[in-house]
Amino acid sequence: MNKMTPSPSFDETPDQAARKAWMSVLAKSKSEDLNAAITSYGALPGFDWLRRPEIGGVMVRGRMGGTGTAFNLGEMTATRCSLRLESGEVGHAYVQGRDTRHAEQAAIVDALMQGPNAALVQATVLGPLTEMLAARQITRAEKAAATKVDFFTMVRGED
Repeated sequence: MNKMTPSPSFDETPDQAARKAWMSVLAKSKSEDLNAAITSYGALPGFDWLRRPEIGGVMVRGRMGGTGTAFNLGEMTATRCSLRLESGEVGHAYVQGRDTRHAEQAAIVDALMQGPNAALVQATVLGPLTEMLAARQITRAEKAAATKVDFFTMVRGED
């Protein structure tokens, strides 16, 4: 698996792991990138709101070294929504920040991925978004690597 695909847990089905992966891509994508990808998909189906976009705060938790005891790191603003497409598929979204349009579009893509056009959505929306996220991650890693300092110890002439 690549770094953009979360590893499945032991009690997770393959469908759940796949949905977790595309939900992660949707949440991490920039709003303008998601909008451009959806525009390339074409006309979107109609939908009814199950839960209109709501803005609120969520507690962010962390662990030292990834294995330590969990602690509250702080709060983050998030937007969530749920909708049902005319064809019956239900989509949900949770995105960082206050962008209600981002949450709406992510929920639409989530619902479309559960329908008969999932392969087309994968190719036109999620594929390009995944590539953009991977490129952004590489650029970020290169910038971090450029600032890396290697410390070494020189041996003195003493024994």
